[in-house]
Amino acid sequence: MSSLAAERELSRSDPSFGGSLVYLLMNLPMGVLAFALLMSFISAGIGTAVVWIGLPILALVILSVRGAARMERARVYALLDHYIDLPYLPLPVAGQSVRWKARLKDGSTWRDLAYFFLLFPLGIIEFVLVTVFWSTSLGLAGLPIYYRFLPGGEYRFPTWENAWFTVDSTVSALPWAALGVLCIALSVALTKALAGMHARLATALLGPTHAQHRRLEDSWGEVHG
Repeated sequence: MSSLAAERELSRSDPSFGGSLVYLLMNLPMGVLAFALLMSFISAGIGTAVVWIGLPILALVILSVRGAARMERARVYALLDHYIDLPYLPLPVAGQSVRWKARLKDGSTWRDLAYFFLLFPLGIIEFVLVTVFWSTSLGLAGLPIYYRFLPGGEYRFPTWENAWFTVDSTVSALPWAALGVLCIALSVALTKALAGMHARLATALLGPTHAQHRRLEDSWGEVHG
């Protein structure tokens, strides 16, 4: 079975809701951490490259990004049931300088780096959308329960002084609760759609291109031939 066929067999087109929600909520802290570490080490490496100290730092960045990309592929598969094949060609059996040139010439290295830079802004967008939709949905759906515990025993929207509508009984809260149930259904669909789009982006950046698929299959065929 080819690697492309194996990827399709191991991937689900529709990720689970629970995995999607956990994955999206994790993206913001992971994106902040990745962006902070990359900016710190790349800046330090470039700033000290003239005295050669920066070269080992930049080499560490490359190796760390590749390792982090492997962990991200595993996270996508564990939470979204979407398998991403490794895009890296086997390194040549030669000296370290030749192997490092191969890493730097490999477009997958730079796509891994681009993915972790994008994870920060994408994590912000996804976190805001998920939290806003779910807080609004659950707030409306639970209105018949908690309105009586608010100041004055009623809920006023948008402000207490200038209320467009007031909920002060279970009957008056029911229409908004029904709207909340509808919003919950929409939030579930949005959560899964966002996770699916992120999985496709991860596949495009962290997985092999069609040309790399052919090169990988040819390379492994030569190894095992």
